[in-house]
Amino acid sequence: MPPRAPKRKSAPPNSLSVTSSDGSSVSSKAKTKGFVRIDRMFDSYANSSLGMIDPDGIEAFCSDLGVDCTDVRILMLAWKLKAQRQGYFTQDEWRTGLKELRVDSISKLKKALPELEKEVGKPSNYDNFYSYAFRYCLTEEMQKSVDIESICELLNLVLGAQFRPQVDLLIEYLKVQSDYKVINLDQWINFLRFCQEINFPDLENYDATQAWPLILDNFVDWMREKHSSF
Repeated sequence: MPPRAPKRKSAPPNSLSVTSSDGSSVSSKAKTKGFVRIDRMFDSYANSSLGMIDPDGIEAFCSDLGVDCTDVRILMLAWKLKAQRQGYFTQDEWRTGLKELRVDSISKLKKALPELEKEVGKPSNYDNFYSYAFRYCLTEEMQKSVDIESICELLNLVLGAQFRPQVDLLIEYLKVQSDYKVINLDQWINFLRFCQEINFPDLENYDATQAWPLILDNFVDWMREKHSSF
């Protein structure tokens, strides 16, 4: 933690620490006022007994937003909010994310979604979003892997639009193979690397001696066998 600055005996008139006539901080009031509409929006979906937006609240929120709960843009929003728990948004997460998006109403958020998609799509952000998508699925304490069925849904959600042929065949393979019941983060990250780096569908630049996880070696073998059978 950085050392604290020495206390001032007095602050100049234009300082952010200026107080109002009732003794409260002007900057604090301005900050609170800036969150009023965001908080009101949060309260309209929050479970009051939990103090956060739960799955029912998210369903109502998505309905008002006109977006399906399984839409990738909801996952993007969770990433923007830095949501830690799948299906739940805390007030702090909601405040921070919506403040960054500069929205305080459903109508403004609808207009902001295309910009959010662009933000996620930037190379500097996409890898982070892709890794986040996996971690967001870790719903149990100490959980380090995700079941195959959920991984197939997630692949379709986050990579399907960009790499449809690869994703369709990878999902097909994951569903027919019997060696793996779950996928870990390293395997997940390498699925993206595979889509980005390997020529498809000929796979001519795939080198099994490189640092690829065994599941992708097996997928490539399956692909080559499948291709040779045509």
